[in-house]
Amino acid sequence: MQPLELLDELRSPAGQALLEELSHESLDERDAIGTITRLRSRYSQTLIAAALDQTRLRERARAKFVRAAEMYFTKAGLEQASSERMARHHGRRYAAFDHVVDLCCGVGGDLIGLASEGRRATGVDRDPVHARMAKLNADANEVGDRVGVVCADVFDIPLEPGGAAFIDPARRSGEDRFRAGASEPPLEWCYELANRGVHVGIKAAPGLPLDLAPRGWELEFVSEHRELKECALWSPSLATTARRATILPSGDSLVEANGASLDVAPPGVFLLDPDPAVTRAGLVEALGAQLGDCWKIDSMVAFLSADRPLNTAFARTLRIESSLPWNLKALRAELVRLDIGTIDIRKRGSAVDVDEVQRKLKLRGTRAATVVLTRVADRPWAFVCVAPSRDA
Repeated sequence: MQPLELLDELRSPAGQALLEELSHESLDERDAIGTITRLRSRYSQTLIAAALDQTRLRERARAKFVRAAEMYFTKAGLEQASSERMARHHGRRYAAFDHVVDLCCGVGGDLIGLASEGRRATGVDRDPVHARMAKLNADANEVGDRVGVVCADVFDIPLEPGGAAFIDPARRSGEDRFRAGASEPPLEWCYELANRGVHVGIKAAPGLPLDLAPRGWELEFVSEHRELKECALWSPSLATTARRATILPSGDSLVEANGASLDVAPPGVFLLDPDPAVTRAGLVEALGAQLGDCWKIDSMVAFLSADRPLNTAFARTLRIESSLPWNLKALRAELVRLDIGTIDIRKRGSAVDVDEVQRKLKLRGTRAATVVLTRVADRPWAFVCVAPSRDA
């Protein structure tokens, strides 16, 4: 049975009844065999397999979509789909437009976000299954009346100057990822749309080489719960700065600060670990300039230090309990002295094998701490840190 036919089967009364039944079942491997055996008396094996796959995808999709239980996914479509929060963030950049075309819309994650503020949105995808799912998912999220979907190659879609488009190019073929900066359609084609007068946003991988963005485009690095998610590229007509770091769910943004520079000095009382969006955007100095009263501990490492706690959404603050040159034996002795039994190891600018350190420390203390492996003044270094108290 072809994929579109399977989707139609899932949408049939029998498919809907089966999906509803499976939503209340345990799908652990040890329980699934019994469930499948029981269902075979009422449903075809093909429909059972398709419904099981869809139920498992819906369960995974709950991390991205509130209404995941009513939506439809493929494995590849779910992996590439923007979360609801990310899609709404993209949509806010198009506040001045009443219609946006979502090229390579996939299963509709961004399409839903683009239509969520009363705006019309048209999705385009050459995969007929994804195109159908995108419309179904827009309906499930109550924006279907503002959404149209076209099954076509994006190269064949006419875009008029003055129009707006968001593009999420494919960065893999099957299970194979393209090299960094490669996509389908190519970035060069996306850039050319802007040269033709289209207002363009592009969703790219966070590892995108920075020199691939043309002059005048904004690179926005976005993290969600301190996990770096993407690099969004905004054409000159949508750009407001050259580099931006955005933190979700708060939505706080940090932009370039002209002439921002920081002194390099020995560590103070506190260590500030910038969000990965800040470090990837190259905005550590801009963060330091915004905060004031802080400095770098090494010219090449993106940690900041201060003598007072600095409250910011753009960095995690830790109190330094111990600071010492890197040496495993010395670190273990210090952790024993501090009664540390549980550690979270983070490293930046360090070549030390974290797993090996964890194996060799063999701690038995009662306290928890964060061990930071890094460099200070170009020397391998270790910090033992704890979260500062609220009244610090």
